[in-house]
Amino acid sequence: MAIITTHNNIVFGVGDTVRVHQKIQEGEKSRVAVFEGMVIGIKGEAENKSFTVRRVGAQKIGIEQIFPLSSPRLEKIEVKRSGVRGVRQAKLYFIRDKSKREIEKIYSRAAKRGLVKK
Repeated sequence: MAIITTHNNIVFGVGDTVRVHQKIQEGEKSRVAVFEGMVIGIKGEAENKSFTVRRVGAQKIGIEQIFPLSSPRLEKIEVKRSGVRGVRQAKLYFIRDKSKREIEKIYSRAAKRGLVKK
């Protein structure tokens, strides 16, 4: 169970807010879809490694998406906000029960202690 992983020399981990650019093929056309959210888990090893990103969508509905790291569809990953240093859990599944406001409170408390990089 990993807490930190890399993709194309970009290091990110559990608790980070990331933007994942994914190439989508629709017939003859292709476009890039962006999914932004918090990394709540990283699992697998080597070729089979994947990570789960969660965001809260419209009407407070949680949306999760699992991205395999070895997928050729992954264009790039941007780290928008580095997570709380010292995350002790490999899976942040307790975030599923929290609202957007409660998650921001966690970040603001950590920022006061100097544990969050923007």
